[in-house]
Amino acid sequence: MATLYTLKPRFQALLRPMVGRMAAGGITANQVTLAACLGSILVGLLLIVWGPGHPVLFLLIPVWLLLRMALNAVDGMLAREFGQKSQLGAYLNEITDVVSDALLYAPFALVAPFGALEVGLVILLAAVSEMAGLQGLTLGASRRYDGPFGKSDRALAFGALGLWIGVGGPRPDWLHWVMPLMALALAVTIVNRVRAGLAEARGKTPA
Repeated sequence: MATLYTLKPRFQALLRPMVGRMAAGGITANQVTLAACLGSILVGLLLIVWGPGHPVLFLLIPVWLLLRMALNAVDGMLAREFGQKSQLGAYLNEITDVVSDALLYAPFALVAPFGALEVGLVILLAAVSEMAGLQGLTLGASRRYDGPFGKSDRALAFGALGLWIGVGGPRPDWLHWVMPLMALALAVTIVNRVRAGLAEARGKTPA
């Protein structure tokens, strides 16, 4: 299914000159990965502590999510194109993504009309969707990024919500259903990744 992940090559092309300069300056992929995670933790904690009383701070969400997407693209390019791939980097890349998502989504549980249960469910299913994508590797298939609600799509959705809250947009009760709809989209994403991974693995299995 279509997902914003398919736009990644174009995004990387824009960043490539800067990435070359970073590599020449001694910056490593793992450093960028950890910096992106640390930034997400700081933004998430700031919003958890002060966001409910100062909704304008939620404007940090779309700004940081855009920057985080750039950093994620940069670390991947440094690893692939500048010989910085490592087993530690593979672990860091996946673990920090799940941690970052959790910290950036959690503040929405403190803002009406959202609640802890539905936001917590989205956080859980987001983590499971990444696990489902990774599981393909254990079957001899590729790392699956099937949609419809991958990491980039979630960034767009939560960025839009953060922008809406930050500018003081109205928050009617029906907005509560946004989180259950996200959870449903994540459930479909998990199923799609499992099915695609299994199909790919079967296709690679000798008869």
